[in-house]
Amino acid sequence: MLRLRNSLLTIHNSLIMITIIDFDKKYAADFKRLNLEWLDKYHLTESHDIMVLDDPQGTIIDRGGCIFLAKDGDKIVGSSALMKEHNGVYELAKMAVAPEYRGRGISRLLIEQCLQKADEWKATKLLLFSNHQLVTAIGLYEKYGFRHVAVEDSPFVTADVKMEKILVR
Repeated sequence: MLRLRNSLLTIHNSLIMITIIDFDKKYAADFKRLNLEWLDKYHLTESHDIMVLDDPQGTIIDRGGCIFLAKDGDKIVGSSALMKEHNGVYELAKMAVAPEYRGRGISRLLIEQCLQKADEWKATKLLLFSNHQLVTAIGLYEKYGFRHVAVEDSPFVTADVKMEKILVR
């Protein structure tokens, strides 16, 4: 079932409508572009990222996860994903917003859509891996109830931050 979420946001005094949609293969290049932009900017791109970004259908969706995309008209301007770790546990991953759209609330829409999906799936815990350079993102995760934990079992060499959110059932 495709669920859409619409939200009106103001960017530079112009009204736009951001629509959150489920991933479609036709947007795979956009998903990769958005994520490589910030990964490359902070020198964080790793082979695990490339593997996931080259095959989001196979590495995320076909393994029990999901990807959400933020659209402004016909343009993909943001992404987020839930990657299934094991029963009831998902990784919040591949959060990205195009540079010209940052600071406008799109990340909040994407996180909220992931939290809604986690609730539908009756997830018990969300986790994420990040890097200390991503101060704004880490602050956003904290606002949504993610708490810092010891960095263990990370698929990323550059991940020096791990956060978890226990979901009440």
